[in-house]
Amino acid sequence: MKIKNLETFQLSAPLAIPFGWSQDTISSRSVGLVKITTDDGIVGWGEGCGGPSAAVVEDILAPLIVGEDPTNRLKLWQKMFHSLYNANLAVGYGGSAISAIDTALWDITGKILGLPIYDLLGGRIRNSVPVYATGLYYTEGEMPTRLLAEARGYVESGFIGMKTKIGGLKIEDDVNRVKAIRDEIGPDIKLMVDANQAYNVSSAIRIGQKLAHLDLVWFEEPVNAQDIDGYLSVKSSLPMAIAGGENLRTRYEFQQFLSRRAYDIVQPDIINVGGISEMRNVAMTANTMGIQVNPHVWGSPIMIAASLHVAATLPPCPPSGNPEPFVQETVMEYDRTPSAIRDDISPETFKLTNGRLQVPTGPGLGITVDEKAVRSLSS
Repeated sequence: MKIKNLETFQLSAPLAIPFGWSQDTISSRSVGLVKITTDDGIVGWGEGCGGPSAAVVEDILAPLIVGEDPTNRLKLWQKMFHSLYNANLAVGYGGSAISAIDTALWDITGKILGLPIYDLLGGRIRNSVPVYATGLYYTEGEMPTRLLAEARGYVESGFIGMKTKIGGLKIEDDVNRVKAIRDEIGPDIKLMVDANQAYNVSSAIRIGQKLAHLDLVWFEEPVNAQDIDGYLSVKSSLPMAIAGGENLRTRYEFQQFLSRRAYDIVQPDIINVGGISEMRNVAMTANTMGIQVNPHVWGSPIMIAASLHVAATLPPCPPSGNPEPFVQETVMEYDRTPSAIRDDISPETFKLTNGRLQVPTGPGLGITVDEKAVRSLSS
C-alpha cells in the first residue's frame, strides 16, 4: 500500500458574536485540514496545515511522501523533519505542517489494522479523559450577564473546571472579572487563567499576586512563549502552577523548558508539536521529569480525537494508585466557544460524563469526517 495523494482544506466559519483574548479578536473560526489517500482508497485526516502551513504541505512535504508506505510513520516523520531541519523551518508553520500529515498517517494505519490509535501507542490507561471547559473569552457587553451565565452553564453541564482569559483589560479589571467568575462557580470548581503571552515578568507577577487568593489551579502563558528565564522568574514568585508550551514545535524546542523546569504544567498542542508521534515524545519526557502534561486543544474533531488518543495513554504524574485529575492525572482542554467547524464536520459527538470525555474506540482516530461538510466550509 502506498500514499497516492494529499489534499489540503482551509475551513472558515463566521461567528455570530466576535470574541477575543489578549492578542486578537476574531469574527470567524478557521482550521487547516489535510486528507491523505492511499492507492487502496483508505483515507486519513490530519489538522494543523492552516494558512502558510498548507503551502509547506503541498510544495515541500507531499512530494517526499507520495509513493511511500503510510504505515511507516516514524520514517516519514524523520524524512519530513530532515527536509526542514537545516534551514530551521521545522519551527512555526513547518512544525504544524508535519503535525497535520503525521496525524493523518496514524489515522490511516489504524484503519488498515482495524485498531484505534491508542492501541497503536501501546494501549490506553484510561477509557475517558477528564476535561475542562475553555471559553469565557472577551465579548462586547459581557459583564456580568453573559460571562457569568456562560460560567454557570459549564458547571451545569458537568465540567469540573474551566479556563478564562486575562491580559486583554487593565490589571484591576481583569482581577475583578476573574473574581466574578470564581464567586459565580463557587470554590469546588477548578479555575484557570490564560494570558496568551500578554505580560512582561513584573506585570505577570503583579497580576498573579492579585489573583492568588482566588485558588487558581494554573496561570497559563504569562510571558512570551520563548522566554525561558521569564517563565522561571514568574514560576518562582507565584503560588499557583505555571503552564505553557502550546506554541512550541518538536521536542527540540521543548528541551530547555523541560530540562530547566520552566513549567509546572506543559501543554503541547498536537497540531503544532509535530503530530501524534512528537506529542508522545514530549509528553513522556515531561512525565519522566515529574512535569504534568495537560494537552492544549482548540480545533476540529480531528484534533480533539487525536489528543484524546494520546492522553488516554499517558501515565499518572507522579505514579499513583488513585490518580486525581489536576493533581496526578492528565486533564485536557475542551473548547466550548462557538464553532461550526467543531460541531459540523463529524457526525459523531464526544460524550461528556462526569467531567470526562470518552475516548473514541473505532479504528484510527475513531471518528468519521464528513467530506461534504468539510468542502462546504472550505474557502
